[in-house]
Amino acid sequence: MIKKVNMKDAFLEKIEAGTITIGIIGLGYVGLPLAEAYIRKNTRILGYDINQGRVDDLMSGKSGMKHIRNERVQSLLDSGLFRATSNSEELKDPDAILICVPTPLDEYLQPDLSNVRATCQILKEIVRPGQIIILESTTYPGTTTDVIKPILEESGLKAGVDFAIAYSPEREDPGNPDYDTSSIPKVVGANSENEHLMAKAIYEIIVEAVMVSSTRTAEATKLMENIFRWVNIAMVNELKVIFEHMDIDVWEVIDAAKTKPFGFMPFYPGPGVGGHCIRIDPYYLTWKAREFGVSTRFIELAGEINIRMPERVVSRLLEELSLRYQKALANSKILLLGIAYKKNIDDMRESPSLELITRLRSHGAQVDYYDPYVLTIPKNSQHPNLAGMNSIDWDLQLFESYDACLVATDHTDVDYEAIVRAIPLMVDTRNVSKNFFDKYKERVVKA
Repeated sequence: MIKKVNMKDAFLEKIEAGTITIGIIGLGYVGLPLAEAYIRKNTRILGYDINQGRVDDLMSGKSGMKHIRNERVQSLLDSGLFRATSNSEELKDPDAILICVPTPLDEYLQPDLSNVRATCQILKEIVRPGQIIILESTTYPGTTTDVIKPILEESGLKAGVDFAIAYSPEREDPGNPDYDTSSIPKVVGANSENEHLMAKAIYEIIVEAVMVSSTRTAEATKLMENIFRWVNIAMVNELKVIFEHMDIDVWEVIDAAKTKPFGFMPFYPGPGVGGHCIRIDPYYLTWKAREFGVSTRFIELAGEINIRMPERVVSRLLEELSLRYQKALANSKILLLGIAYKKNIDDMRESPSLELITRLRSHGAQVDYYDPYVLTIPKNSQHPNLAGMNSIDWDLQLFESYDACLVATDHTDVDYEAIVRAIPLMVDTRNVSKNFFDKYKERVVKA
């Protein structure tokens, strides 16, 4: 017979005494900064990842991510508080387990929770009385109670009685110099008073915890945050097209509008929308809404606009090559600048650049890319044929052999003016030409 424990009191006593151990499943863009935040507060961390190569790199002081320096990982090891493993049996030791695994979309734009389910299948074998298990991955409302709870309760233990569950959406913004894990409040939801107290205590080791009434509310909060960005990006993408026909620079309009100190928040257009959250969250909600017979027309319309942007950018490049240089896109040499979905990071999940390369090649163009952060395109489900493609080296003489370049990512450490001097046509989707556009307007088109 399984022995009952007063899980809340024992858990809070460990936090008070500073003897708590936290397990973090998934040591990537979310899990590694989370581990770092706890170690700064002198909290012991056991990191778990199914990728043994990832574990080996971390244990040898290598971050594997350009926006996280190796020195930061080495400091985790030097603290004596961090260890990484791929042995799931060790997950029985931590008092809290935070799940930070990918939750992508499948080919039909439906939620793919296979990583969450696989993680829970591991945890049900080792979950013990008194532990708390918290999901941080993007998902739809109801995942914690409808997916995680039933699997974990196959252990014979009961959620809310023997062990606790909660949901706290990650809010990482890789490469943001102004905010990190320790300065962004954590929204936390649980379904009982004891679970609330345990979840609140675990996060308040590192940051302010904003408590909501349930796991479903916390799950919905994550979706609202990113759908807000999704629809506003769609709006400025559409305005960009409208203003372009009026010979108005949308970037100048945004810069002027954002001087208003109230009632306006700037969003910026681009060649599409990427990233693991903004690109995915809207479809998690539209999929779940169908279960309730609820229309999501506004969100879906935003999706139509954002998803069409790569096609529009390629059409604009084709048009400008033809009008300015009487060249066809077929057999032209095109240099794509940037594979990462945002500047100054090596994260290319859901990057529109992959769609751009595929579309350019479908028109018969020869395409190379330059990105100092992504030297090789890794395996990816959306464009598997691009895996293994390498960035060319920075070589202005080599650049002169290209007919056009397409700016997809605005990394700050790239000399775009030197590139526009070398290549006859620059299609700029990120306003990198702001400071030299007037000087090279015969070579630059904002798209």
